[in-house]
Amino acid sequence: MENVYTEDFLRNIDVRDLLPQRDPFVMIDRLTHFEMNTSTTELVVSQSNIFVDDGRFSPSGMMENMAQTCAARLGFYNKYILKKEVQVGFIGAVRNYVIEELAPVGSTISTTVDIIEEVFGMTLAQARVKCGGKVIATAEIKLSVRNLEKEDA
Repeated sequence: MENVYTEDFLRNIDVRDLLPQRDPFVMIDRLTHFEMNTSTTELVVSQSNIFVDDGRFSPSGMMENMAQTCAARLGFYNKYILKKEVQVGFIGAVRNYVIEELAPVGSTISTTVDIIEEVFGMTLAQARVKCGGKVIATAEIKLSVRNLEKEDA
């Protein structure tokens, strides 16, 4: 599928329409890029963020940010392409989580997820977080999506 969604279009979407999470647990501000196998989000790290410790975005916050970037990709796909509801997902496994540095309050982080494989409601993704153009964290994440249609039937 060709990327027909401009960055301006994506930036104007309220990410809360793409995610099952609600404030104060939303760890992305906007979706900036969408393709079937790659998506990118941004977050301005604020002092009021529940994952900020000592003026820095914590490792737990970065992991949640990576997972929500995956969720925003799926939410966008469901809402804008399939015209379905947002699905709830769960982190099933994390491998090779490497943190080079923690983003300071006031900085903007950009998180990109590349989908490696999707099968039977499981998604394997490679995630990387950048701050100031420098990669500050990477991980491989396995996510499971709850199939609401099957469970509600």
